Amino acid sequence: MLYPSDVWRQLKNISVEELIKALKRDGWVADKTKSGKIPYRKVMSNGEVRRVVIHYHPGKTYRSAKLLKGLFRDIGWSIEDLEKLKFIRSPGKAKR
Repeated sequence: MLYPSDVWRQLKNISVEELIKALKRDGWVADKTKSGKIPYRKVMSNGEVRRVVIHYHPGKTYRSAKLLKGLFRDIGWSIEDLEKLKFIRSPGKAKR
């Protein structure tokens, strides 16, 4: 999923804890944890099951844009979803 640059500016310093809280608020369920890797799954309204693995390192942020973009692509959140989950402000309302 491609997001505009003002959205990425708001997302680039999220912590792993913030991402996990948002996944849970959005209905994702954690499976068994294995050595710092937490697999999450969500059954979509059309019956599709989405999966994403979060590498858990307490207090860390996602410095790598490539990794973060891959996670958000796998999760499939739209800009509206990010606003609803309070990750971002509306693109027109973002601080510059």
